[in-house]
Amino acid sequence: MQFLQRNLSKSELINLYRGLLLPRMIEEKMLVLLRQGKISKWFSGIGQEAISVGATMALDADEWVMPLHRNLGVFTSRKMPLHKLFKQWQGNKDGYSKGRERSFHFGSKEHHICGMISHLGPQLAIADGVALAHKLRKESKVSIAFSGDGGTSEGDFHEALNTAAVWDLPVIFIIENNGYGLSTPTSEQYRCKNLVDKAIGYGMEAVQIDGNNILTVYDTIRGVREYCIENQKPYLIECLTFRMRGHEEASGVKYVPKHLFDEWDAKDPIRNYEAWLLSEGFLTAAEISSIRAETKNHIEDELKIGFETIPMNANSEEELADVYATRIQAPTMLVQNETVNHDTGSWGVATERKFIGAISEALDQSLQQHPDFVLMGQDIAEYGGAFKVTEGFVEKYGKGRIRNTPLCESAIVGTALGLSLKGFKSMMEMQFADFATVGFNQIINNLAKINYRWGQNADVVIRMPTGGGVGAGPFHSQSNEAWFVHTPGLKVVYPSTPIDAKGLLIAAINDPNPVIYFEHKALYRSISGPVPDAYYEIEIGKARHVSKGEDISVITYGAGVHWALEYAIKHQDLSIDILDLRTLLPLDYEAIRAAVKRTGKVLLLHEDTLTGGIGGEVAAWIAEHCFSDLDAPVVRCASLDSPIPFNLELEKNFMAYSRLDEAMNKLMAY
Repeated sequence: MQFLQRNLSKSELINLYRGLLLPRMIEEKMLVLLRQGKISKWFSGIGQEAISVGATMALDADEWVMPLHRNLGVFTSRKMPLHKLFKQWQGNKDGYSKGRERSFHFGSKEHHICGMISHLGPQLAIADGVALAHKLRKESKVSIAFSGDGGTSEGDFHEALNTAAVWDLPVIFIIENNGYGLSTPTSEQYRCKNLVDKAIGYGMEAVQIDGNNILTVYDTIRGVREYCIENQKPYLIECLTFRMRGHEEASGVKYVPKHLFDEWDAKDPIRNYEAWLLSEGFLTAAEISSIRAETKNHIEDELKIGFETIPMNANSEEELADVYATRIQAPTMLVQNETVNHDTGSWGVATERKFIGAISEALDQSLQQHPDFVLMGQDIAEYGGAFKVTEGFVEKYGKGRIRNTPLCESAIVGTALGLSLKGFKSMMEMQFADFATVGFNQIINNLAKINYRWGQNADVVIRMPTGGGVGAGPFHSQSNEAWFVHTPGLKVVYPSTPIDAKGLLIAAINDPNPVIYFEHKALYRSISGPVPDAYYEIEIGKARHVSKGEDISVITYGAGVHWALEYAIKHQDLSIDILDLRTLLPLDYEAIRAAVKRTGKVLLLHEDTLTGGIGGEVAAWIAEHCFSDLDAPVVRCASLDSPIPFNLELEKNFMAYSRLDEAMNKLMAY
């Protein structure tokens, strides 16, 4: 192994040695503690330390890193207190995730490290978002993301590299090619000769290096960092290395031929660098012994503090409170929540607007209000989006903030999260709500959980054009809101009127948490109403009392509100009370209770299919908390438990409104 000093001073060389030695000695101690049962799981990076240490030490301290399991050197190189790391690995309350996460699944905003999730690939797109923030602010910075050789097979790897290349983002992607994805060798993982060859398809520069040579890694990252900043482009680095222990300790290494261990043991990154420092006279044997003793004592001292911890006491209130980030700034304007009529008189001048116009105005005013607010989506720039919601925006705000995206839904959700790490707000438009499935992992496992896991909020809104009635078939008309309502950490809103569409979207943008914003396509141009010209909010989590009634309470949302109103007009012999939920997560339980009390008979109406729909959750809550106020069983009216069909006659038969009269009669007859 050849080490080149280049322009590094003696102190810098020794500092790299100390940085390399610390994670190795910590790991050796962790393996002892694992056998003693004092930690529950460990993913060893022994043999790979040069990559994470060299890469991290080549960066500025405020440049974000997206590490994975075997990157302990990232954490130690950022000078994270060892005692707190030890508490984290024991699952203690005073670790970085309050005992909520395992091993390396945590991050620290203070140290500019983004906590990983088990799905690996999504981390790469977060680096895209951070790099985009640097680019927009004209900062001379990069972000860096790690992937294993197995992770390069994931779609997220392709999407993240493609997005970074198309957008010319200053991000460094590092592949740690250690020969195995758990037990699967690289021969069963890909067919290109070298992983670095994948960069060609993205029009991206790349290099393959010896990942066990600390000076090679350090010098390469420093040079690539300068390239990315100067040229505002991404770069791919494949680091050849080897994993000297199992994927995690329980999996063992029986599947690895013994000769590979012998070959790579001879390439040990610490032993070889240490020998070179000795041979070149940068360190003496006595000095090395002293550094090792000093490091060992430091680890033992920090361990003593790490083991000084109080027993874990679960507190449900605290657990629930940390699911969402707290909003710091006060709302711009909170409009009246419980109102029968949308009286706009107290809110200043109002203009008659279509539903789609209200959404567009909310985005326009928010772009004016927040200079660090970015819109992303397929065809949203010059074309104005599939439904023309953002038409004209690119001329007003430029392509930096109104960004056409590749067809990379997962990467764009991840990019939105990366922007949030840097204090940006972002809105991503799913061209259709149906397409959220290809970004589902990022939404459910990254956006929704990140604040609970390590206190980092996700200031992201995802707009979801949804619903049927337009003959668009099974992949453009689904009602999939229930998928997201089941996920703690998300907020889900679903307006039915132009005034709510604007106010709820502004509130969603101002909320520091991830908000899934459903907008019914059939309402875009069919529904109009007075909308205040002012910049205002409708409070998330508050239902709207649409009309008073004494016979039946219809609890609904979205298009269901208009179905209920139309039914009430046609059946004036019935006194129908209508409650528009507006927000599906969190639900306004007090408004639901009041609706039950008003009539004693409740019909839950929604366009989504019956099984697993929101109506089932609301019905269960009513049965549990309002049973004494009921005069009849709760009745649900929903769409058929089938995919939504294309043919208009079949679609009408599918939709809930075709069974509304039957459901009403059933309830009144009880």
